[in-house]
Amino acid sequence: MQLKVNLPHHPYDLVIEKGSLIKTGQWVASLWKPQKIAIVTDDKVGPLYAQRVTSSLEEAGFPVILFEFPEGEASKSLEVSQQIYEFLVKNDMTRSDAIIALGGGVVGDLAGFVASTYMRGIHFLQIPTSLTAQVDSSIGGKTGVNTPFAKNMVGSFYQPDGVLIDPLTLHTLGQRELIEGMGEVIKYGLIEDLELWQELQDMDGSPESILEHAESLIYRSCEVKRKIVVADELDKGLRLHLNFGHTIGHAIESTAGYGQVMHGEAVVIGMVQISRVAEKKGLMPAGITEQIITMCQKFGLPTSHEPWNTDDLYMALTHDKKARGKSIQTIIVPKLGSAAINQIPLEEMKDYLKK
Repeated sequence: MQLKVNLPHHPYDLVIEKGSLIKTGQWVASLWKPQKIAIVTDDKVGPLYAQRVTSSLEEAGFPVILFEFPEGEASKSLEVSQQIYEFLVKNDMTRSDAIIALGGGVVGDLAGFVASTYMRGIHFLQIPTSLTAQVDSSIGGKTGVNTPFAKNMVGSFYQPDGVLIDPLTLHTLGQRELIEGMGEVIKYGLIEDLELWQELQDMDGSPESILEHAESLIYRSCEVKRKIVVADELDKGLRLHLNFGHTIGHAIESTAGYGQVMHGEAVVIGMVQISRVAEKKGLMPAGITEQIITMCQKFGLPTSHEPWNTDDLYMALTHDKKARGKSIQTIIVPKLGSAAINQIPLEEMKDYLKK
């Protein structure tokens, strides 16, 4: 299966194919001339897949170097970025060379940020290996690193030259890592795709059912994100719909300590919290919060978080990228399958953080 992200200045394809990892060299050769490639990965994904990808690339005539960093959200930092820059310099990487991100969302965000800034930008490809990265973070060109103040505070928009998705990599994920990716999938059904929502309702919620439906879930999710990114690449309007659950979710991630609550888990908790309050305010239909909770719990996702510190969460929100002066743009779901921007005074956000 293939989807085209037909941006006018930088179109590229998403390839979704079981077993495609061993064809990486062939795929890259169809996109790039011979050049040195730095594979950026973490120390969990690297031992699983780096040699397979490296061999395929070398067989296609690409010299390859490998940079591994410690797994986890804590590595998505300016400090690790600096380590990668030094590695690239020491290996004589030029503006004509390239980076491939091989891994989950942390790898993709970090490698993309480095690719966008090293020598003002070098070639870049995404090979996402987690469900969260395959359905969400590898698509659309958002890159970034965290700071002590907020998640993804330093970053750029930098589109890859292509995305290669092999659903078979999901079989090596831990159960928690697989399930957390469903937070983003459920979000896509809620904000845009009722057929996806129906498919989720028809599933039994087990990890086995996720793997069985993986290709369809990935394709439908990617199609929603592809369509929205093409319509609003730089997050000025429609693309904000993708942030349903993220405003509070990012605050939970940062206040809990990066990595303590996984991204998809935080998104779900954020969706439930903002829906509960918006429903009480008459901004979302009666009963929708319970529908969201039921769906998320079916797949084993957490729908609440403790300890819940309203003041700490609010302080984190004041640094959120969606804050605009004295207001903040939140996303609500006026009905299943659609989303809307709800811009409110920043002070009112305290209402949405009350348990």
